[in-house]
Amino acid sequence: MKKNTELLEIKEIPYQDTWDLRHRLMWPNEPFSFVQLPEDPGGIHYGLFVENILTAIVSVFIKGKEAQFRKFATLSSEQGKGYGTSLINYMMVQLAAKGVERVWCNARVNKTDYYQRFGMIKTTTTYSKRGIDFVILEKLGV
Repeated sequence: MKKNTELLEIKEIPYQDTWDLRHRLMWPNEPFSFVQLPEDPGGIHYGLFVENILTAIVSVFIKGKEAQFRKFATLSSEQGKGYGTSLINYMMVQLAAKGVERVWCNARVNKTDYYQRFGMIKTTTTYSKRGIDFVILEKLGV
C-alpha cells in the first residue's frame, strides 16, 4: 500500500512491540509496566509501518462476536497524515472477516469526533482515569 509516495505496511506484531509507543504516547508519566496489559498475550496487535518505522499501533481483544480495541496510538509527528485512519480501517476489515458484529472502545472524550468518522456511536457509559475523561463508543454490524 502506498500513500504520499511512502511505503506503508500494516501487519500483526508481537504484543511486546506495542509497549514502547503505548508508553511514550499515552502514559509517559507512568511506569513502563502501566502499559502492559494482562490480556495482551491473547490479543491481536496491529502495527502500521512507514518506511519500516513503527508509526501507529492498535490492540484488539475478541470475545465471541465482540471486539474491543485499545491502546490506539500514532507517533505525534505523524498524526494528521491518515496513518491512524488507515490502521483503523484495516482493523475493521479484519474484524468483519473474523465474524465480529460489535466493535467498541474506551475513547478519550476529546477524541470522540475522530471515532465517529468510522461509524462509531457514543454510549452513555463514561468514566475518568488519571484525570482524563473517557466514553465508550461502539459500532454494530461491523
